[in-house]
Amino acid sequence: MRKSVLKKVAVIGAGVSGLSIARMLADKEMEVVVFEKETSPGGLIRCERVDGVLYHCVGGHVFNSRERLVLDWFWRIFDKNSFNQCIRNAVVMLEDGSKINYPIENHLYQLPESIRSAVIDDLIQIASNGYPSVENFADFLRHRFGETLYKLYFCPYNQKIWRRSLTDVPLSWLEGKLPMPTAKEILMANIMKEREQKMVHSSFYYPKQNGSQYIADRLASSLNVIYNTRVERITRENDKWCINDELFDAVIFCGNIKELPEMLKLDNLDISDVKLLQAHGTTSVLCEVPPSDYSWVYMPSSQYESHRIICTGNFSESNAPSGMSTATLEFTNPLSKEEILAQLDKLPVSVRYISHRYTHYTYPVQTNETSKIISAVKDKMKPLNMYLLGRFAEWEYYNMDAAISAAMKLASNF
Repeated sequence: MRKSVLKKVAVIGAGVSGLSIARMLADKEMEVVVFEKETSPGGLIRCERVDGVLYHCVGGHVFNSRERLVLDWFWRIFDKNSFNQCIRNAVVMLEDGSKINYPIENHLYQLPESIRSAVIDDLIQIASNGYPSVENFADFLRHRFGETLYKLYFCPYNQKIWRRSLTDVPLSWLEGKLPMPTAKEILMANIMKEREQKMVHSSFYYPKQNGSQYIADRLASSLNVIYNTRVERITRENDKWCINDELFDAVIFCGNIKELPEMLKLDNLDISDVKLLQAHGTTSVLCEVPPSDYSWVYMPSSQYESHRIICTGNFSESNAPSGMSTATLEFTNPLSKEEILAQLDKLPVSVRYISHRYTHYTYPVQTNETSKIISAVKDKMKPLNMYLLGRFAEWEYYNMDAAISAAMKLASNF
């Protein structure tokens, strides 16, 4: 990358990735223009108010990180006094409606005796046999946690999300994203009854006002963001990129890479393989729920189409009117309102529907070909000073902190 030449940069997409890289490059005294198709920033962390309730349109985004550089960068921009620091209180709701603290493997003592005994037998066998080399998600889960927990929780829950056999999910994609406790560590955690603290979001920060929209708005506040502008055409003129009749030295694409071939008007550049990439959408349902102190409820049971409840109403008092408990339920793929209401009736608790939204792209799905496709596009684009960044630009399941970390790595090359 020619650091002395790149002075003016276009960023396409004002989600966390786009806003973060734009701030980082602006700090390097580059001229940065962000193009955003919506009327406000945020992407997947966007929130809105419905009947006075804060609605996370996708997920329930919170912040923390194990990376010191990410934390330092974030807290240079934000005041910690504007955030609640929360302890994660998540549970797994089993077939009979009983709840086991999350992660389930650390709370075996809460399971019925017959299941607990079978899990311990599995772990003893795993400890004796060791951990074989595996290549898919299913085999990893079986050999790490045992067949009993695999059938009880890990398989049904993950199949709800990914909607495919877990043997078709390559482990290479999930390396570094999965817990890797040994059988001994699982048994020790149960004996000592220790709270899980290794997961990045075992504790987290959440804005006191406006949820993750506050984060997006703050990141965007000092940037030149052109809203309500869908980039439909990107061309080359004299070794520069042209977007909406404006020339740029470099482009950082933070949108959906499957849309990029239609935007790029270059005869000698073929990136059509991105059309093969797969993803799932999410129907997010905003509801009033019974009071609880939960943050997340995971639901592996086949009785319910929903795979999790995110109790965002518990994250901040400002998220709902006084005395009201709210949450969002997530379903993979689209559902009609009638289908949603039928699903809500099946839950073991009474909930009241408020609103819902379907987002077409939320979960990137990787196959053995995905990384090859993305790497090939990056290799073709880098010599032209175009770079991919973000969940659906790189087809990676980034949380907020991972998106910031990826932006930081890219910015260090400018």
